[in-house]
Formats: sequence, C-alpha cells, structure tokens
Amino acid sequence: MDLQLKGKKAFISGSTQGIGFAIAQQLLREGASVIINGRNKEKTEKAKKQLEKQFSEAEISDIATDFQNKDEVSRLLEKLPEIDILVNNLGIFDIAEFEKIPDAEWYRYFEINVMSAVRLSRKLLPQMQQKNWGRIIFISSESGVNVPENMIHYGMTKAALSAVANGLSKLTQGTEITVNTILGGPTYSDGVSKAVEQIASNQNIEVEEMKKAIIQQSNPHILLQRFIQPEEIANLVTYLASPLSIATNGASVRADSGVLKTV
Repeated sequence: MDLQLKGKKAFISGSTQGIGFAIAQQLLREGASVIINGRNKEKTEKAKKQLEKQFSEAEISDIATDFQNKDEVSRLLEKLPEIDILVNNLGIFDIAEFEKIPDAEWYRYFEINVMSAVRLSRKLLPQMQQKNWGRIIFISSESGVNVPENMIHYGMTKAALSAVANGLSKLTQGTEITVNTILGGPTYSDGVSKAVEQIASNQNIEVEEMKKAIIQQSNPHILLQRFIQPEEIANLVTYLASPLSIATNGASVRADSGVLKTV
C-alpha cells in the first residue's frame, strides 16, 4: 500500500530512541523527510547519522532541544520550517509513590510531557490551516486512562494530552487536517529495556524471563502476551500520518493489545 507520504515533512519530538526513533524510520521508509529531536545535541546527531546510514537518499535533519528550557524551546520554534506532520512523542516517566512526589516534580512532568506538545501544536497548526493539510499525532498511553497507582504524575500528563488533542481536533472541521491520539500499551522502549535489564541483573535471571514475568504481573490480560515493540506503535502512527487516514480525526486509537477494557 502506498501511504502517499513522499514529499511530506515530519517533526517528531523525543525521537533519538524508542518509539520516536521507530516512527522516524517508518516515515522515512515511506518517503517522507524527517526532523528528529532530542534533548542532548550529541545523542541527537548520533541518531541522525544512524538514520542516514539506513536511508542514504532521504532528507533528514535534527534539532536538539531541552523542553525544560524555555529559551531553547523558543529557538526551536523559530527554526522549525513548514511541517506537514507533527508527532508529539516526547515524554518522561518514572515510578514514584504519590505522597513522595513534590510539587516541583508535578510541574516538571507537565512542562515536558504536556507543554512541549501544546507549544509545538500552537506553532504548527496555523500553518497547516493556511495550506489546508496537516497531521498532528499525540503519543499518549493506556496509563492516561487506567492510571497506575505508582505513576499518577505520569498518567496525569497522558490524560491531559488526550484532552488537548480532543479539543484541537474540533479546530480542524471542514479541513484536510486531522488530530489524533494513540493510546499505546506496555512498550519495550529503550527506557523500559534498561530498567528491565537492571532488574534482571539484580535478580540474576535472564532478560527474556524477566520480561515475561513483568508482563504477567503487570498486564496479565495483554493479548500479545508480551511487550509491544516500538515499531508496532510506529506502524499505526505512519498510517495516521498518511492522506489515506482522513476519516480518522478526533480519535483516541488504541495500540494496547487489549490492555484497556474500555476507553
């Protein structure tokens, strides 16, 4: 299937690894040009070089930005060219007991996970409206619907992203612009893999055995019976970025392998 993405330009926040990097790969595979983004300049440039080796003919650029630094965010917004596809993927997560999360941490999570998407969307949506075409995709999580008791600050930000996307979609009525949210399930991203490998090492068991044990304990009803791979989220993102997905707008699309019972 030709997803008709040749000539489209995409910006993906938080795309030096994990889901964001997989999204960049899939969009490049379909002929789009891509701007990748990370907090660290060296890591962002390294990710760009990796992509250039894989897609030697593609147009790939990078912009490093720390979304906690408002000056850096302002510079990013000034640098951004006209974008057809915005993927709001950036997000931080951690496990923490609710009563031990200080106010500053709540604000930090909101600033990075939510305001990064708000600022990028606010900058790029008017451009999309002028040319009557665009895609804005929010990478949320099933944790924004079924909020884990040990990740309430993270779940709060993912619920907020879904709310922002829902409201923005109403501004696209009668246009060729769509705004959608993906509710991803437990995904074996780089951050998760490092945590799993550390736990496995501490308990002196194989990583694959540890992965199975974690899934069975935390998400025993997942239909895949394993972690979702980043590229399996990226496949859905790539379709939603395509002109072929015009009838899907204002949706929260699940890629959770049945973890959520209702949305």
